[in-house]
Amino acid sequence: MSTAYITHSDCLGHVTPPGHPERVARLESIETRMSDPAFDALIRHEAPRAELNAVHACHPASYADRIAAAIPETGMVMLDSDTHVSPGSLDAALRAVGGNLLAVDLVLSGAVQNAFVATRPPGHHAETETAMGFCLFGNVALAAKHALDHHGLSRVAVVDFDVHHGNGTQDLLWDEDRTLFISTHQMPLYPGTGQASETGAHGNVINIPLPPHSGGSEMRAAVTEQIIPALDAFQPELILLSAGFDAHRDDPLAQLDWDTTDFEWITRRLCEAADRLCQGRVVSTLEGGYDLDALAASVAAHIAVLMEQ
Repeated sequence: MSTAYITHSDCLGHVTPPGHPERVARLESIETRMSDPAFDALIRHEAPRAELNAVHACHPASYADRIAAAIPETGMVMLDSDTHVSPGSLDAALRAVGGNLLAVDLVLSGAVQNAFVATRPPGHHAETETAMGFCLFGNVALAAKHALDHHGLSRVAVVDFDVHHGNGTQDLLWDEDRTLFISTHQMPLYPGTGQASETGAHGNVINIPLPPHSGGSEMRAAVTEQIIPALDAFQPELILLSAGFDAHRDDPLAQLDWDTTDFEWITRRLCEAADRLCQGRVVSTLEGGYDLDALAASVAAHIAVLMEQ
């Protein structure tokens, strides 16, 4: 079997202010690493541009229209103190949505074993009617809904290992009993959500806050003792990953102090669970990661494990 790698140059058209951590260079650094011959076997796809109404599976039409209307013809518009849009932002965001939907289609059709979606802007902070934390639309939540509603699955798990809590994904899937949302994240840290007591409307949310400077060892214990048993109990038919690489010790926005081998390790454990539970079906989507060298190295390690499966 094979691994799909899905991206699009339109995602470089989402321009943020100088000094903003979520910048065009993030994708450029990943693309440079993917030119290594070690990744020649990837099945490369351009992310299709989703129609705006595709986001209605998670966001109301009024919200989607409001985001579309906010896109400027020139310059930038600030949606909140962290989240900006420029003339290319809507195309980029809809490529991110479309890339995730395509990844689900490819994996569930058996065309590939798994997929990595290298798009931006990220999505896991976008709530039902609120753009925040660099995010416009809930890419991974939309992928989960697509698997459930268009492919007829009964159980989809989302594992979010970004250093920040995936408050948006949690909000979008809070009342969706066909999903299990699991998040590891640093606490205290933006956005301030993700207490272990937040368990979803159907007990379908598991939050695992980790203290600053806890390192990879505490994450590994959480995966072994909490995440894998929860996946085994849920028996998902597909596992989606919100793959943030900002828990790396070199990242400027947080202090979990993981290293590249920790991202390799968590990827392998989750792929092993997918092999046991859902025929190895995994879709992974880029979320955070803001030190360019650490991001490129960690993504490369993550994709290398996907390619082994």
